[in-house]
Amino acid sequence: MTTAEERDMAKIAEQEKALVFDRFDLTTAWELGSMLRDMALERGVGIAIDVKLHSMPAFYLAMPGTSADNEGWVRRKRNLVLRFFQSSYAIGRKLAHFQDTVENRYGLSSADYAPHGGSFPITVAGVGCIGAVTVSGLPQREDHNMAVEALARLLNKDISSLRLD
Repeated sequence: MTTAEERDMAKIAEQEKALVFDRFDLTTAWELGSMLRDMALERGVGIAIDVKLHSMPAFYLAMPGTSADNEGWVRRKRNLVLRFFQSSYAIGRKLAHFQDTVENRYGLSSADYAPHGGSFPITVAGVGCIGAVTVSGLPQREDHNMAVEALARLLNKDISSLRLD
């Protein structure tokens, strides 16, 4: 019998394998960020949205209902993705499964790295991880699902087979 963390880790690995771009540029970053904004407006939720191409900010929006804390969460979750080239939720589920912390397992400060859902690698085929898309403002599983849904829409992938239950 598998645990919820194991099921989530397997599904997130599937997401990370499926959500790969042939190319990604600043126009694509704008489309992704704008799509997330539209999704948030449709759902009546306030989130912070960040699309970053490693050291270059490509899109950032803090919607009504967010605070300066959301920018901190964005930064900390994104740092984890850019360190490990995996989603922040995948790292969080792995740590929960092993009952461990980011400080103990990796020697990283929780002031700079947050193993919470919402940041997902932007991966280009033949290149690898070139950045991250991050959502902050909802419970971590919902942040993760929202980022995955936007990536799936942009890549014309079937979200029903990729979404975490």
